[in-house]
Amino acid sequence: DFLCISLVNGFTQLRYNLGDKTVILQALQKVRANGNTWHLLKAGRAGSEGYLDLDGINVTQKASPGMNVLDTHTDFFVGGVSSLNLVNSMAIENEPIGFTGCIREIVINNRELKLTATDPKGGANVGDCDGTVCGYSVCKNSGRCQVENSGFSCSCPPEWTGTTCEQSVHCSQNMCRSQALCIPQPSSFSYTCACALGWSGKYCDNKIKFYIAKFVGNSYIKYTDSYYGKRNLQYSRISLNFTTNQTEGLIAWMGKSEDEDNDFLAIGIANGTLKVVVNLGERISVPLMHRKYLTCCDEKWHFVTVVQNQTCIKVYLDEELILFEDIDPQRKYTALNYGGICYFGGFEIGRKVNVVTTGLFQKEFIGKIKDVVLFQDSKKIQLMDAEGYNVYDGNSGN
Repeated sequence: DFLCISLVNGFTQLRYNLGDKTVILQALQKVRANGNTWHLLKAGRAGSEGYLDLDGINVTQKASPGMNVLDTHTDFFVGGVSSLNLVNSMAIENEPIGFTGCIREIVINNRELKLTATDPKGGANVGDCDGTVCGYSVCKNSGRCQVENSGFSCSCPPEWTGTTCEQSVHCSQNMCRSQALCIPQPSSFSYTCACALGWSGKYCDNKIKFYIAKFVGNSYIKYTDSYYGKRNLQYSRISLNFTTNQTEGLIAWMGKSEDEDNDFLAIGIANGTLKVVVNLGERISVPLMHRKYLTCCDEKWHFVTVVQNQTCIKVYLDEELILFEDIDPQRKYTALNYGGICYFGGFEIGRKVNVVTTGLFQKEFIGKIKDVVLFQDSKKIQLMDAEGYNVYDGNSGN
């Protein structure tokens, strides 16, 4: 399998092979090779359907039956390769040669690569394209960079301040305490404080302790499983109690959630009913929906357990088996390689649930969670010992 973007006879070209045939897309217009014109290139695929967009002019190829997963285990190369024999003969039209020119702002699956001297795994014969201390991204948030004798300075838009325009003016004099995050509120010319776990109050200066976690919609907990290396990942299990009055929300996500290929097991509410989705590797299973009755948004406590026995998934709600399905009878992938990461209620601030889950779940969770147990552990996990923000004490009134 491969995915390759190249310049061929003056045209940008995308080629990829998912295991059955090579798909070739070529831009409609030539690249201006005068050495001082920047071009914006967007390329990728959704399943087996590919697209190539150069400066806003889009070319797509309709999907045909066949493979729909890119299965590669090599490094990601930009501008050239360490050895030309790594290049599949079908990946480029002519003999492969390295790229000559400038490349900036590479974004892979919504994550920008840092094109610095130290961040990549390796490389050779790469120089500074801009030629000054400014570069394209030194000044954040549309700030303008100016070269100075002592280095550079940033001219910031009215809403931003700081040496690189990295700070909102609304947060420049903030009173947030205890490692809280300042969240600017431009419409009210103010800010709010997102409290780290164990703190509450307007300025996050009230220390709290909880066993029941209360999520308010912009909350999340990220728990790292210290026993991950010893787990038998072919037999995974998670159980917890939850209560909510909402009809949408992500309750738990076992998985790294860094890109589309990460394994995961997800539990949430969709249209007022329990929804479970599992991805063991190659494909996302058809979401398992419990439609028998709407019990999930009645503000009562519900006990849910999801058991993965290789490709067989069992879901219990209030100790009743409500779902039982073999998501892949061929047994191609049988382990939940979730990376030892569990999210509860949502993801990091700024990462929207509907984006990270590609629409599987629509909103962050609003409600309470308690008694989380992983695998067959004898102890509940300590949610307070994890990482997270905007999670409050749900003990009162229970």
